[in-house]
Amino acid sequence: MPSSLDSLVRFFTSLRLTVVLLVLSMLLVFFATLAQVNLGVWAVQARYFRSLFVMARLPGTALIVPVFPGGYLVGGLLLLNLAAAHVSRLRLTWAKSGLWLTHFGLILLLLGELFTGLWQKESLMRLDQGQTKAYSESSLQTELAIIDTTDPKFDDVVAIPINLLENRGTIQHPKLPFRIHTAAFYPNSLLQMRSQVPNPPPSPADQGFGPQLVATPQPITYKPDEQNMPTAMLELAGADGPLGTWVVSTGLTEPQSLTVQGHTYQLMMRPARHYYPFSVTLLRFSHDRYPGTDIPKNFSSRVRLRTPDGSVDREVLIYMNNPLRYGGLAFYQAGFEPNDRTTILQVVQNPSWLLPYISCVLMFVGLVVQFAIHLTRFIRKRTAAAAAVTAS
Repeated sequence: MPSSLDSLVRFFTSLRLTVVLLVLSMLLVFFATLAQVNLGVWAVQARYFRSLFVMARLPGTALIVPVFPGGYLVGGLLLLNLAAAHVSRLRLTWAKSGLWLTHFGLILLLLGELFTGLWQKESLMRLDQGQTKAYSESSLQTELAIIDTTDPKFDDVVAIPINLLENRGTIQHPKLPFRIHTAAFYPNSLLQMRSQVPNPPPSPADQGFGPQLVATPQPITYKPDEQNMPTAMLELAGADGPLGTWVVSTGLTEPQSLTVQGHTYQLMMRPARHYYPFSVTLLRFSHDRYPGTDIPKNFSSRVRLRTPDGSVDREVLIYMNNPLRYGGLAFYQAGFEPNDRTTILQVVQNPSWLLPYISCVLMFVGLVVQFAIHLTRFIRKRTAAAAAVTAS
């Protein structure tokens, strides 16, 4: 038993393992960079870096197998290798204090990347000049919003994640007096008016906009300048029987209405929303250009941040590398619309955003301390040698 434990310790503390993991990391970055051309940034991050294994389909089959270690596996082993080597080889002495700080900073940097991958959430907030919003919208996730608009004072919203529709099952929410069954789901589609399609197939929908539309499945796109258009055929059924078949899609910008048991509901497929206990108002958007060109030189947004109770009410100027931070969120200036009246703010929630800064400071201090220790030793040795020569 002790020999097995010693072998395990030698394996995890070996320099060979460190070299192998570093080579695997470089290969992972190389293959991910090549794949980014076809998959896009977000898909590459999920497939290559935020996974234990890179999965691929065997040619000619439907079998998906691991083909390469993913970022979580390589990073986790590298973290374990670094921590084990640190504990087993470095004694806790003043002479090694700089190395302890440097290694601890590196470990903290790896943990920061892990926590960022697990906890970070990103979304977008589009604001027209003078507009106020208390929510942002995801650029990756979609939801089916069913809005009860019966009460004129407020809307009661039921948001159903798109993956529940994709499973093609039946959904019964306690706030809804009807069931939802997904008859068909297209991760990406082309929506056209029936009048624009020659010999269109019979429409499976008989309610709302559905009878006027033709939804054609399309291959999923991963290009950064293109977006998928999810579409679903929903069969609704209440206590008194069927309520018809409806088409919902992100390509439909207007909601569809139905009345059930005296309540009016709106159906809409939209980007998933993240609501906040405060509001942001765009007061003014500024867009400066280089003279004689349309090339953006600078763009910024002056916004007003307010809470319902009035405890926070202030104006903030957001521009490149100068975000608004509030409530654990960071609002970055990400872009704008061509009309020069609409700003696009990127909203980032990352509880571990300080870890990379702390780790870099620790590594810098550790390197400085270790250099100072070696320099002091060197000076002492030279002084002692000079004194010995003088005495002789």
